[in-house]
Amino acid sequence: MKKSSISEKQFWVQRLGKTSLRALHILGIAGSGGGILLGVPQSQWMNYWVIAMITGSALMLWEVIRDWRWLIQLKGVLTIMKVVLLALFIPLPEYKSVLFIIILLLSVVVSHGPSGLRHYSIVHRRRLESNKEIKG
Repeated sequence: MKKSSISEKQFWVQRLGKTSLRALHILGIAGSGGGILLGVPQSQWMNYWVIAMITGSALMLWEVIRDWRWLIQLKGVLTIMKVVLLALFIPLPEYKSVLFIIILLLSVVVSHGPSGLRHYSIVHRRRLESNKEIKG
């Protein structure tokens, strides 16, 4: 089955869209992370938290719609693990700083690890090539 290609205009719209989402996500992470790590009152960083959660959810949805296999590749599995760690903020609020640091370190592996690691399928026990990715 031949993959359909997208027009140059579609490519740039998707590329800029994903880059914009990622930029807002990093802004949200920086703002909320600073508040968490420095013990700033939650009311002062909550808007950043909302930005991070909305954009993070949108980026995950983008990946799943693009290729459902993202969910079984390490990049998806580690991202879901980050969401589970975020959920631990509720029952373990005294560990928010430690959890945030672990999440941040996992993010580096997901974003900057070698493609053989990121594309490794935990189900197939081998690297799976993804459908055409739009970087951003």
